[in-house]
This record gives sequence, structure tokens and C-alpha cells, in this order.
Amino acid sequence: MTSTASARPAAIRRAALELFMRQGYPATTMSEIGALVGIRGPSLYKHVASKQELLAEIMDGIMDALQDAHQRAVSGTADPTERLRRAVEAHVRYHARHRAEAFVGNREIRSLTEPHRSAVLARRAEYEQRFRALIADGVAAGVFRVTSTRVASYAVLDLGMGVATWFRDDGEFSENEIVWQYADFALRLVGAE
Repeated sequence: MTSTASARPAAIRRAALELFMRQGYPATTMSEIGALVGIRGPSLYKHVASKQELLAEIMDGIMDALQDAHQRAVSGTADPTERLRRAVEAHVRYHARHRAEAFVGNREIRSLTEPHRSAVLARRAEYEQRFRALIADGVAAGVFRVTSTRVASYAVLDLGMGVATWFRDDGEFSENEIVWQYADFALRLVGAE
């Protein structure tokens, strides 16, 4: 396989992501995706099965990236406060760097059909469960105080996802400043000592 041929699927996913973000999944056609990467509509099907498969691949890629970043963040320390801080930092950093993915991932979940929707929703639930477990560990260690670990995990995740809607690289605060502040907010939210 040539380097051009191996780069095609990634270019097609990027084009689909851009169009899904700009005009929404339902309004985007395969011909438009093909035109954006310089491939005629029918030839596009040599590289991708369907528009639905493209959306599912984008959603899976988002979850792969989030789960991998989370795992790397929490490895190497057993301290509940440090683990939650690192997990939140990874979560916020992803959303600051991947605003288009976050936007499409949240808005277009409704456009996924089965079995893709159930698979993505299960992966999202697993990701949320990772945060809930971190918070529960902190509660068990006596360093966090929350009424509900589930509600606290939702609030922490919402903090990070919100960054994607307003953060800009040329804004008032750098990515690192936002990441640090949001981790601090999350620790306060769970009543960290």
C-alpha cells in the first residue's frame, strides 16, 4: 500500500469530521466528503463503507483517545487526589485540543444507528465509571466528601467537556493554565482535603 493510499482513510475521517461539525451529520453527503479530499463520490466507497461507518469510526476514535489518556494519566500513583487531578487534566486537555471531535461526539450521538449507538454509549459509561471509581477511592480514603459519586463524576466530566465550547488557543489563558484551574475546580467539587 502506498503512503497516499494509507493516508486516505485518515484524510476522509478528517473531512467527515469537518463537515459533520460545520453542517451536521444529516446534512452531509458522501459526495461532499469525497470532494473535500479530492475523491469522486463512487470512488469514496473503495475507502469507506458508509457515512454511518465514518461517524462510528470518529466516535470510536474519540473514546480510544480519552480512555488511553486517562489510563496514562492515572498510572504511576496510588494517591486518590493525584489520580483524580491527573485524570481531570487529561480530560480537559483532550477537550481543549480536540474541540471538533468533542462537538461532533456530543451532538451527533443521536445520529448513530445500532449497533454503533449502543457500543459508543457503553464506552462512554465505562469512561464515566473510571471517574466515579477515582472519586469513590478518594471517599473511601477519607480525602473526598461527596453525597453521590455518580453525580460528582458527571459534574467533573461536564467541566472538561465545556472547555471545548469556548477555549481558544489564542485566548486569555493558555491550555496549561486552563488544565490546572479545571483540575483545581474538580478537586474542590469533590471536597478534596
